[in-house]
Amino acid sequence: MKTALITGITGQDGSYLAELLLEKGYRVVGMVRRASTENFERIAHLRDRVDLRQADLLDQLSLIDLLRAVEPDEIYNLAAQSFVPTSWQQPVLTAEFDAVGVTRLLEAVRLVAPGARFYQASSSEMFGQVRETPQRETTPFYPRSPYGVAKVYGHFITVNYRESYNIYTCSGILFNHESPRRGREFVTRKVSDGAARVKLGLGRELRLGNLEARRDWGFAGDYVDAMWRMLQQARADDYVVATGESHTVRELVEIAFGTLGLDWRQHVREDPALLRPAEVERLVGDASKARRVLGWAPRVTFRELVEMMVRADLERLQRR
Repeated sequence: MKTALITGITGQDGSYLAELLLEKGYRVVGMVRRASTENFERIAHLRDRVDLRQADLLDQLSLIDLLRAVEPDEIYNLAAQSFVPTSWQQPVLTAEFDAVGVTRLLEAVRLVAPGARFYQASSSEMFGQVRETPQRETTPFYPRSPYGVAKVYGHFITVNYRESYNIYTCSGILFNHESPRRGREFVTRKVSDGAARVKLGLGRELRLGNLEARRDWGFAGDYVDAMWRMLQQARADDYVVATGESHTVRELVEIAFGTLGLDWRQHVREDPALLRPAEVERLVGDASKARRVLGWAPRVTFRELVEMMVRADLERLQRR
């Protein structure tokens, strides 16, 4: 039985990855931060099947102790300050988690678990003000947020440890991926929750930022499969994971409200206060390398994803 360590197991991706690895017969250990209030909602159905251990990306010794105790075969670093707008309010903390934190974990791997295979969660936000369309593994980075900048550091330090110490390290450059487990601060979930609230009479208006921003949105459950496939290859490498389709926030809103028989134009308002200081206008990924080498392909379409999220929020609100 292989042992997999997942940092960020309580997040969207961590919960889907834990499910996948358990299905494949892994022993799954999840790293969680010490907190006065626990938020294990996304993994509540897995609590008796996963081993949760306390450690922190901000504390080097805790990571060394964790790896020494767990002896993982595979490590998936999904822990991060992952909300782009917050990175402007807390740029230093974002760098501590998303840049220096990756280095701390890689250094712990080098010291006590050099035989483990390591996955780093990179991001399409690294492309930022894009240099070419679609974006692929060779596209130059031009991040447009403190989050994107920190992720570029995390990406290249992962490459550096692979090349410097011959450690098996991969980076998955994942484009936007969503699900009913997405945090409600993210635009997709904000829209699905907002549409459901309007339908049930719990709200009348939804305020959003740039409706013309374009993103490549996929289903998180599909994307964690790509993470696992990366660590099963003979040679460590980096891969773009994306659908190859670009959609506007306006399209997202139209499908979400339309799923519930609503006219979005009666309820959605653009709010300049919600615009980013530096916008990323258009992201769309070329995952042909992942398709060719990993045998990976997305299964859930954009429309299916939005409808899934809207129905899940409607059911959740109706239960309450």
